[in-house]
Parts: sequence; structure tokens; C-alpha cells
Amino acid sequence: MRPYLLPALAVAGIAAAIVLSLRDTAPPPPAQAVAQPASPPYASYIAGTGQIEAGTRNIAVATPLSGVVAQVAATIGVKVTAGAELFRLDGRDLEAQLATKQAAIAAAQAAVGEAEANLADVRNQLRLAESINDRRAISQEDLSKRRYAVQLYEAKLRNAQAQVVQARAQAGEIQVSLDRLVVRSPVDGQVMQVNLRQGEYASAGEHSTPLVMVGGTDILAVRVDIDENDAWRYHPGARARAFVRGNRDLSFDLGFRALEPYVAPKKSLTGDSSERVDTRVLQVVYEFVNDGQVLVYPGQLVDVYLEVTP
Repeated sequence: MRPYLLPALAVAGIAAAIVLSLRDTAPPPPAQAVAQPASPPYASYIAGTGQIEAGTRNIAVATPLSGVVAQVAATIGVKVTAGAELFRLDGRDLEAQLATKQAAIAAAQAAVGEAEANLADVRNQLRLAESINDRRAISQEDLSKRRYAVQLYEAKLRNAQAQVVQARAQAGEIQVSLDRLVVRSPVDGQVMQVNLRQGEYASAGEHSTPLVMVGGTDILAVRVDIDENDAWRYHPGARARAFVRGNRDLSFDLGFRALEPYVAPKKSLTGDSSERVDTRVLQVVYEFVNDGQVLVYPGQLVDVYLEVTP
């Protein structure tokens, strides 16, 4: 037995090494899906990714003027009406300028009153002079001076009136700037995001993160990306059904709203590592009534199946 012991141990060691090597190089078992994918509801279909958005589009509200935020009236999740105040900027400097212009209006109006009184006086003097029948009692030169005085005070009155108009226009300009410091909701909808606080500096212009986002949520829209390779198969108005990711039992029918007739680079990414990012897509917009039966939110991605003719 001893002569065969060493060869047997050698063969067993080689076999163990081969087994360990194969086990280390074997591919890992595939990961199980968190949720089973939805089953297409149509015999012939196009599958696309849809992103939910407000029925009025997601409106990123900005400020036309830069300044320090004095008050934030918007609250996340609260419904607002068109024209409701969302936030306002500090406008104490403009309020001081407005007070100055209002005082200038009062001074200009007083100057108009003075000019009207002076004009009435010189007109009365001219009328008395012209009523004298005896031309020897008043010279022609004196009569001409009185007429020129009337013309002069008429011009002064027009100038005083123009000063009032100018002062009011300047005050109106400042009032417009004050009104623009109060940022209001452009539509009836719901406040979806608030990304500013009292005391922060809000700059005018476009922001990567909106200061406030609002949108109508009674009716929600689904913007569906159709791969350009499938665009020729799609017909506007085709039936569509959306499935909530994570639960294929949650689905709802969509109503056609519009087709955007322009193929653009894909922007709505799903996060899948195998997803193509160089794809160009045709975007179709569908809509549905947000009645609360299926709980979804603007910005959420859903799987959409669009029916096509075989």
C-alpha cells in the first residue's frame, strides 16, 4: 500500500487545486430582479421610458431681480392659485426712492398750482388792458408785453405739468421694480420644490436648481421617449399604458396629448448600467387624471407600452 500512497495523495492534491481554480474563476450567479418586469398589454407594441411631469409642465420659478430674500411664502406640497405670492426680496432701498419721488410729485403739483395762478393773473391783466377803448390810456408796447407775459406763463404751466408727469413716471417705474420683487405663481398648481430660505441671496437668471418649482398636478403628463429606431412604427394617438416601477400590478391608461415632431438626444436616463446614452428619441406626451388611485409623483420614471399596428 505504501508505494501507492504518495501517487494517490498527489492526484488528490491536483484534483483539489483544479476544483478550487474552477470555483474561483466561475462567474457569479446573476442577481435576482428586485421586481418582476411588467407584461406588455398589447400584442404589438413599442416599449419606452416615460417621465411624469406636471400637467402644466414643471415650472422653475425664478426672480427677475437679484436681492436678499425677505420672506418665503411658498410651502412644499401646498396648492396655490395663479398670482399667489411665493417669495419676496428685500426692497427697502426702492421704498425709500419711491418716497422721494412721491414728494417730488407733490412739489411738482404745487408748482402747477402756482403756475395756474400766475397765468390767471396775467390773463386778467391782458383782458383789462384790451377792454380799454381809449388807446391813449395804454401804449401798444405795454399791450404787447402783457400778451407776451400770458404766453410765458402758459409755457411755465406746461413745463410744471410736464414735471408732474415725469415725477409720476419715475415713481411708477420704481413701483414696478417693487412689484417685481414679489415673485408669484404663474399658474394654479402645487408647490413641488422650495430651494431658498429667508436671508439668502437670490440671483436673477437661470439656475441649475430652481428657486421654486410649481405645476398643476390635478392632471399629470407622461413624457415618453421612443427610440428613433422605433419612431417610424409609432402613430400619434396610439393607445398607451404606464406601469409603476417596483410594482407591475400598479398601472394606468394614458390619454394622448401631443407629439413633439423633433428627434432629440436622450436626457431621461434610467440609471441602468447597460443603458445606451447616445440614443436619440422621439418624445410623445400623454396625460392622465391624478385621482390618487395610483400614487405617483412628478419626476418619477414609469415603463410605458405603446400599441402599434402589426
